[in-house]
Formats: sequence, C-alpha cells, structure tokens
Amino acid sequence: MAWSWGIGAPPGQNFIYVHLNRVIEKYDLDITTPFDMTVLNELDRFHLVIDTIYRVPQIGDRGIYLKQQLKDKLVEHKQDIDRHGEDLPEIRNWKWGDALVTCA
Repeated sequence: MAWSWGIGAPPGQNFIYVHLNRVIEKYDLDITTPFDMTVLNELDRFHLVIDTIYRVPQIGDRGIYLKQQLKDKLVEHKQDIDRHGEDLPEIRNWKWGDALVTCA
C-alpha cells in the first residue's frame, strides 16, 4: 500500500468507505443483523440466560438441560445466519406482547 492512513483515502476513493472495508477485512466481519450483533457480543437473551444459570446454583439439573437447549439454539442461529443471512423466524417475527404473562 503506497499511501498512508494519515493522508486519507487513495485518490478518487471515499475515506470512510475505504476505512470500513479495512475494518471488515481486518476482523473478517460479515454484514449481519442487529440481533446477530448482540449474539456476537454475547448480550442476547440466550447468553444472558446461560450466564444466569451459571451464576445461580439453585437451578440445578433443570438449568443444565435448559443451558444445552439454549446453546443448541445459538448453533441453529449461526447456521441460519450463514445460510440465509437472516435471523431465525422466531426472532425475526417476534413482536412485543407475543409472550405476555398474566398474573391472577
């Protein structure tokens, strides 16, 4: 590369576009969904529940089974993102109020 980042982008190219491409190449990033970004950062609902199970020993054996189900769902999510570039239907089609629980 004959030019320096201190100078900016090569002649005729947008600096931000060139910089973004360098970041994508450096970290081997793919264009993905907002939910997948939370999965990659381990801030999604699956990782949060797995972390809670790990930190609350009273959950016991039930937690082990649930943790495995969640890990399987994360694998399914990764495969679906790689294959289709979209979130799973239960993520993609989720709306507020779908799983409201009422207390009597």
